[in-house]
Amino acid sequence: MQKREKRVSESRTEQIQIVMPAHINGYGRLFGGQLMQWIDVVAAVCARRHANRTITTVSVDNLHFKAAAHIEDLVVLIGQVTYVGNTSMEVRVDTFVEQIDGVKNLVNQAYFVMVALDENERPTTVPGLILETEEERAEWEAGQRRSNLRRQRRREQF
Repeated sequence: MQKREKRVSESRTEQIQIVMPAHINGYGRLFGGQLMQWIDVVAAVCARRHANRTITTVSVDNLHFKAAAHIEDLVVLIGQVTYVGNTSMEVRVDTFVEQIDGVKNLVNQAYFVMVALDENERPTTVPGLILETEEERAEWEAGQRRSNLRRQRRREQF
């Protein structure tokens, strides 16, 4: 039985972190692995809110580090479901460094694929996605293309 469709806004998630000394790499910047962990959590929360199920991370693609974050920076992570298949969801997480004056600069963008699991930890269907804005429709179309590329890569064992 297909679950009701949900709006993108119903699962949108925002997390804020302050970069602390424990998060810094040898170059005085935010350690990429730490940022990846924060992004994975945001993607998981989005997918869980959309599916109302336990979820698991299947893949990560398009993880682009555009700029560094430094100690005491305020890091804002914003995630939203961009595309859904039968059991999977694509989640985009944008990461910003927020300045004291509130201006946000994009430092990272990532796409995660999450799969909903049933009580036996088997993939299960997810709700459809209601697209309300042109941006949401554009993300959906791009998500379809990324999904097709992922399928092709699996077939080619790439």
